[in-house]
Amino acid sequence: MSNGTGKAKALGVFALAMINVAAVLSLRNYPAMAVYGWSSIGWYVIGTIAFFVPLTLAGAELATGWPKGGGVYAWVSEAFGEAAGFIAVFCEWSNNLVWFPTVLAFIASTFAYVFNPALATNNLFMFTVMLVAFWGTTLIALLGSQASSRFTSFGVIAGSIIPAILIIGLGILYVITGKPLALPPFTWSATIPEINLSTLPFIATVVLLFAGMEMAGFHALEVRNPQRDFPKAMVLSALIIFVLTVAGTLAIAIVVPADQLNLAAGLMQAFEAFLTAFNLEVLLAPLALLVALGGVALLASWLIGPALGLGEIAARGNMPPFFGRLNRRGAPTGVLLLQAAIGTVISMLYLFIPSISAAYWVLSALTVLLLCVVYLFVFAAVIKLRYTQPDTPRAFKIPGGMAGAWLAGGMGFAACLFTFFVSLLPPGNSGFPTAAYMGVMLIGTAVLALPPLVFLKLKKPSWLPQPAAATTAQQEA
Repeated sequence: MSNGTGKAKALGVFALAMINVAAVLSLRNYPAMAVYGWSSIGWYVIGTIAFFVPLTLAGAELATGWPKGGGVYAWVSEAFGEAAGFIAVFCEWSNNLVWFPTVLAFIASTFAYVFNPALATNNLFMFTVMLVAFWGTTLIALLGSQASSRFTSFGVIAGSIIPAILIIGLGILYVITGKPLALPPFTWSATIPEINLSTLPFIATVVLLFAGMEMAGFHALEVRNPQRDFPKAMVLSALIIFVLTVAGTLAIAIVVPADQLNLAAGLMQAFEAFLTAFNLEVLLAPLALLVALGGVALLASWLIGPALGLGEIAARGNMPPFFGRLNRRGAPTGVLLLQAAIGTVISMLYLFIPSISAAYWVLSALTVLLLCVVYLFVFAAVIKLRYTQPDTPRAFKIPGGMAGAWLAGGMGFAACLFTFFVSLLPPGNSGFPTAAYMGVMLIGTAVLALPPLVFLKLKKPSWLPQPAAATTAQQEA
């Protein structure tokens, strides 16, 4: 079955759920949270209430009310116009360009455990694996949404869900058999996080731990029954993500002491400790391969989603034809190849030029600000559309009427606004003057967020796809 755009409607509930799980369930985040021990439970609850639940509810309503190509672009455009939708999806795309090397480094350092963990410090090995993973994932994306979603579904099950379940199972067995724990005895008070000025930046990190729940929305045109399938997929993916994230984090915390956790390789540290405890060291290499595959699935989900959004924008004549170039499978060829080339250059600079690290750290901080811009638009859109398009059919609506929409949308908006302002502040040990740092952050965000206004200003009739251009000419005549 086709939707008239050349894309087959091949995605159902399971495929949509796996797209979201692949985008959000990142095993590489577990060690950073495991450092906080029992209080990680409290941090997760804060992130869930302030951001995860509101985004899940907002995404389900927007996706079922406006199941159009472009995902975030379509939703925000409906509420605030073309320019706002363009800025929202462009922020999501430009954020990826800097984020890609970080997930690629996770993939490469995990893959090193297949052969020798020491290879994780070998720049040539790291770059080679990063390059193969990035361009290999790009080639899969070029095969179209159906092939990409199949790979994502397989990758997230084999490389994220199975390892997460396994590490949880090993953690339970570890406790049951009475082995020494790296955590103190459990108390409810231990789950309460310490919130003060020094932990404010970490709250910003926690809020965005669950970013990505909107990814399935970019595939609206390939869904068999959007109104029926999107709500089910959002609920299924939310349950999988929350349970596996909290339990997986605690499994790492009980076996690896916080002061010995390596934030990049902490997951494999935990697997190594568990497998050694049960004389199963032979499973370490296969597990490393699976976890690396999960990282590739995470990469694939973020790689294709915003690219599809930009392709939709270009199809409307708002960007040069290069950005709207599609292959016969409906994949945005131009955008995918461009982001692969840019990501490759950034990865190379980061690995081989030590002095780039500080600048790259600043760029990484910018990704948080850019994501905040995206989600501020999304949460505002779900409220605005309740007023401007109250009669648009929505298979799923946030419960509680207008008050429910304000509660969910307002909670998410406030969390993102808080995160945005906190992220403008320099870390306590950075040595950056506050005013100068804030200036750099704001200017950098503007540079990476506002090119859509330039594209719209320079917009030309020749940017329209040929059939659309011909139709416009006929209408004018």
